[in-house]
Amino acid sequence: MAVKRTKRQAPREPALPASIAAAWGLRERPARGPKPGLSLERIVAAAVAVARAEGVEAVSMSRVAKELGSSPMSLYRYVGAKDELLALMVDAALGDTPAAPPRGTGWRAGIERWAWTYHDALRRHPWVLRVPISGPPITPNQVRWLDEGLAALGETALTEAEKLSVILLVSGYVRNEATTAADVAAAAGGGEIMPAYAAALGQVVDAERFPALHVALQSEAFARDDDPDDEFVFGLARVLDGVEALVHARARRRRRAR
Repeated sequence: MAVKRTKRQAPREPALPASIAAAWGLRERPARGPKPGLSLERIVAAAVAVARAEGVEAVSMSRVAKELGSSPMSLYRYVGAKDELLALMVDAALGDTPAAPPRGTGWRAGIERWAWTYHDALRRHPWVLRVPISGPPITPNQVRWLDEGLAALGETALTEAEKLSVILLVSGYVRNEATTAADVAAAAGGGEIMPAYAAALGQVVDAERFPALHVALQSEAFARDDDPDDEFVFGLARVLDGVEALVHARARRRRRAR
């Protein structure tokens, strides 16, 4: 049986959702009908206000429309679905990228500044941590964040794939640490967790069954809750120590190849 060969077609570029395209300035507001009193910026700002006051779970098209004194259907002229709205809310919450460090300070200072700016944005907007990550960044601010992170690694000998992996590693650490800190703070309710935890462990932990944990309980490790920023500094330094080892290894490989 003869099979007709056809020319392989290049894959089509995925279409951006209308609201994401509008955020990039690639799409104008609908021209039909009366001039609307809304804008994409107003809708996103209202949704962020609801999330900050009531939690991201309270965000819905009807709740945001109520905040704006409008109807839910009017919002759909600008935002096609709630998932699009959540993506734009996160983009607005992240805001501008960190200012670049002075020239000559090296990649590590740039990544540290990048991580701390992300950390501070998540602290201002903890509701962002409750928005599931649905894919790679595609909104304007998040793409700028990705670009700035890659730029900080620009003078290293890492491959482009390794640079992307470093950004994924660092951003994952920042988000995980912020989520843990927010959960612990909520559970603590203003009190300290570690002393109470140590008292509870003391009832079940003995030197024979749990020798390492027993030693830790006898130390000052459980005496008080650590400052969340101290934990962040410690973890970020260990992550970047690992990245630094890779950067040095790639630099040595480049020198040998010359």
